[in-house]
Amino acid sequence: MASTTIDNSIPAKLDMATLVIIAITVVAWASAFPAIRAGLTAFGAAELGAVRFGIAAVPAAIYLIIMRPALPALGEAWRFAFGGIFFVAFYTVLLNFGEQTVSAGAASFIINVNPIITVILALLLLGERFRPIAWLGMIISFSGIGLIALGEGGGLKVDSGALLILGAAFCTSAAMIVQKPLFKKHNALTVAMWNMVIGALCLSPMLPGGLKQAASSDSHALFAVIYLGIVPSLIAYGTWAMVLSRMPASRAANFQYCVPPVATAMGFLWLGEVPGWVSVAGGALALGGVILVNLRR
Repeated sequence: MASTTIDNSIPAKLDMATLVIIAITVVAWASAFPAIRAGLTAFGAAELGAVRFGIAAVPAAIYLIIMRPALPALGEAWRFAFGGIFFVAFYTVLLNFGEQTVSAGAASFIINVNPIITVILALLLLGERFRPIAWLGMIISFSGIGLIALGEGGGLKVDSGALLILGAAFCTSAAMIVQKPLFKKHNALTVAMWNMVIGALCLSPMLPGGLKQAASSDSHALFAVIYLGIVPSLIAYGTWAMVLSRMPASRAANFQYCVPPVATAMGFLWLGEVPGWVSVAGGALALGGVILVNLRR
């Protein structure tokens, strides 16, 4: 892949609009983990992903039909395809299969290898810079996620599902790096909508089985898959593309460390799950590390 320099039009400081978009993405993705677990009670791992993005792809396709954005150049087409295949299809199937056997705490720890992978790839392939204090912040955040995982109980014992979740993290990192250059010429929402349409097409062979499972599922699982299709998919994939269009991939990825602390807080507010002091300390470390990465920006 050719080296690409950072777009100088990206603001050095986070403005309020960007912070709001980041917050929406974090909350939406934090809610995805319990929704996936709920959906897996009635759907197979691949079928859940197919129905989820089948739902998301309908409004995404309508957006593309109405807006009629410029088609990608021949040299860009593979970047669009890469996002749909890896960021949508492979990611969701690997994560769903992994969550069948890996605890939530361990899963959140493993998936958060993604920002580290992204930073390394961004340094090597995009020419981005990451200051020493930012590396320190990332290490602090990752340590905090480890504490959250430990705080759930059961330690970090994982099985073969851990490799699937690690594969999902690699898919996300690779897609971020591959698609970053697209935002110089294409609208962020256009990139996100194409990702969902292409990803849904890749998952379509599993859709008939998913629809059959939906017909016999309970209301709880059915709500979960509809919610996954709208909020963590259609909305969050769109807002995440907007985040990537506004800042370097290395900095954007670091905000994903906010997901586990927010998920812990949501569990307390919605389900009455009281986190232990280790989890609370881990959440504080994770958020503190994110602040440190963006200090004096």
